[in-house]
Amino acid sequence: MLGAAALLASAGSVPAFSHNDDDRDRSETIELPDATSAEGITAERDGTFYAGDLFAGDIYIGDLDDGTAEKFIDVPEGRMAVGMSISERRDILAVAGGSSGDAYFYDTDEAEPLEVVALNDDATTLINDVTFTRRGAWFTNSVKGELYFVPVDRDGDIGDVRTLDLSGPAGEITGDFNLNGIDATRSGRTLVVAHSANKAVYTVDPDDGDSEVIEDVNVPNVDGIVLDGRNLWAVQNFDNKITRWRLDSDLESGELKDTITDKAFQIPTTAARVGDQLLAVNAKFDTGLPPTADTYEVVVVDAFGHDD
Repeated sequence: MLGAAALLASAGSVPAFSHNDDDRDRSETIELPDATSAEGITAERDGTFYAGDLFAGDIYIGDLDDGTAEKFIDVPEGRMAVGMSISERRDILAVAGGSSGDAYFYDTDEAEPLEVVALNDDATTLINDVTFTRRGAWFTNSVKGELYFVPVDRDGDIGDVRTLDLSGPAGEITGDFNLNGIDATRSGRTLVVAHSANKAVYTVDPDDGDSEVIEDVNVPNVDGIVLDGRNLWAVQNFDNKITRWRLDSDLESGELKDTITDKAFQIPTTAARVGDQLLAVNAKFDTGLPPTADTYEVVVVDAFGHDD
């Protein structure tokens, strides 16, 4: 993306890489300068990534190769930035707006806010995560058994929201945090959602909302997820680990292939994949909510561990 790359090149950012030298911990960390909190991350194929300041709502941009990050969009006051997803072909970043009940869309070519879409105006709501498909953006709500679809056409025009009521186990409200991370198959014909309270991952039919459990995938403290083909990564925040599962061809069951841990993890919440690397955000919720850490960073680890 020209706009993002040009901004990084012109800003003269000082590389913020630090290295973990332990044999078991070959991660690198990239600091989000002056962030007051952190939660979401998404990345482009060239290593450009975006992360959010959870409670301030500001958007950061980073370069994986250079190990740099800086504030990219200073958002209007009162916004949050929870999960996020980038559409490279549209140059649009979609951000889940948390307790506001809103979805935020940002123009990453111009580095400016684009549109606000109200998803749910209930007094109690938590828009938690989002994923782009070819036709638009899907959002989760952690206190409702429903998803929200905002169409975005190939020209970047944003349409009206559609609410999808879920049937089956994905729609269950069994705890304080229910639906959480979301991703989709490459075709967009199947959604995959994480359910924190149920410690499970489900497939969802985007047409009728029918859901089915992905058997044998037990994921306590599951937060964000990354789906690529038959590989599923589940970020398990308070367990300070990311597990990788190999799903069967029908997405009906999974087998644990790898458990990724690192001494740099401090309550990672979401992740993005760039090639053979995973970028995970440290939310540091162990310091409180809102968190009170002095710094927040992205931890870069091997996506495939011991089994490719």
